[in-house]
Amino acid sequence: MADPTTTAALLAGAAGTTGTATPVIDLAGARKTYRTGSVEFEALRGVDLRIEPGEYVAIVGPSGSGKSTLMNVLGCLDVLTAGSYRLAGEDVEELDEVELAQVRNRRVGFVFQQFHLLPSLSAVRNVELPLTYRDTSAAERRARAVTALERVGLGDKLDNRPGELSGGQQQRVAVARALVGEPDLLLADEPTGNLDSTSTRDVLGLLDELHAQGRTVVLITHEQEVAARARRTVRVRDGLVVSDEVGA
Repeated sequence: MADPTTTAALLAGAAGTTGTATPVIDLAGARKTYRTGSVEFEALRGVDLRIEPGEYVAIVGPSGSGKSTLMNVLGCLDVLTAGSYRLAGEDVEELDEVELAQVRNRRVGFVFQQFHLLPSLSAVRNVELPLTYRDTSAAERRARAVTALERVGLGDKLDNRPGELSGGQQQRVAVARALVGEPDLLLADEPTGNLDSTSTRDVLGLLDELHAQGRTVVLITHEQEVAARARRTVRVRDGLVVSDEVGA
């Protein structure tokens, strides 16, 4: 599983300080078929996708294109019917459910459209949550959560509960929670979908900053103006990658 040394090495590779770096995402011939009785639906139909450490990639597509299924696969929330997936060099297809849960906790930081914060807990306690499933002391959990909140500009909101924060601030707490475990991949699924225009700019600016610091960011969205913030755009339609373009 991922540790800070592995993550640091991957980010160093992205910065060009090592020779070759292991891809964060290496998907080959990915197929996902859903079955309901005798009816089959192929959501992914042979997707190849490779994302290197430090990239900022937007995966774009309309409803029903397969992008949500792709997100679930990349985040180890679902497994392939056929094909292969390596996450930071680890063959995900060989893992059982317990091991998949461990990979999700250690290798992937999730940011969703719905913030998924526990309303009864303070910001710092919400951010600590991913670390409670690791062998981490209470003092270390607190220290790392405080640092993560400071990184997203909320060092003065540690004890505020979600109901006392704006939508943009709640999403920043969610980003801090995603970062606290130092994951290999930050996976953001429609992260601005519930935000007003000002909060959207703030959250996208934060993702820009994280990318500039060497973080690997994959953004799932149907909004072209949001996707334009990424440095590379992968377009999905009918379960296939139809274009893969690097921006300026």
